[in-house]
Amino acid sequence: MSTIKSLKSILKEAEALVIGAGAGLSTAAGFQYDKETFLKYFQYMHDAYGYEDMYTAGFHPFQSSEEKWAYWAKFIDLNRYESGSKALYQELYQFVKDKNYFVITTNVDHQFQLAGFDKKRLFYTQGDYGLFQCSKACHLKTYDNEAMIKKMVAQTKNHRIPTELIPRCPVCHEEMEPNLRKDEFFVQDQGWENAKKRYMQFIQETKIKRLFF
Repeated sequence: MSTIKSLKSILKEAEALVIGAGAGLSTAAGFQYDKETFLKYFQYMHDAYGYEDMYTAGFHPFQSSEEKWAYWAKFIDLNRYESGSKALYQELYQFVKDKNYFVITTNVDHQFQLAGFDKKRLFYTQGDYGLFQCSKACHLKTYDNEAMIKKMVAQTKNHRIPTELIPRCPVCHEEMEPNLRKDEFFVQDQGWENAKKRYMQFIQETKIKRLFF
């Protein structure tokens, strides 16, 4: 029996399914952080600093917050709000939607929810492009950022946003940051904790069943 047929048979018999997803799934779905896409939107980062992909360019030591946020606003807008739902994620959802499933993922692009996956069956361990948090984690809360991101993109000039659009924490007034696990200040808010709890409960409830990872 071929590997594909064997896996199909196992999946058919499985009573529960855990999907573990990383960056490779979004790459396979069509996300491109380098080459033509990078040069189309961030040619200036290549010409001025020599970067060749969006991810690496995001770690650039920007000289000002205005320049940093012009870059990150466009980055987030492209990969979170303008990307739309990718066909591969939609196909995966159609395959598992009637099964007892749970998704644990390091991806931060929101593709699972865009494809129709149940939010209560998702655990985003590394954050979400669509959320802001205090850069110093002075409080454990995150904030939807779509309106702010759209405003930054619309008002970017010469690769900088207006100073008044720099996002500030409503508690301590330090700058906000995208809610991404990149340092010790990553905020695991109540939504994150609830998702972790649901995932652990799913594992406990299904461990005596035919569980397919």
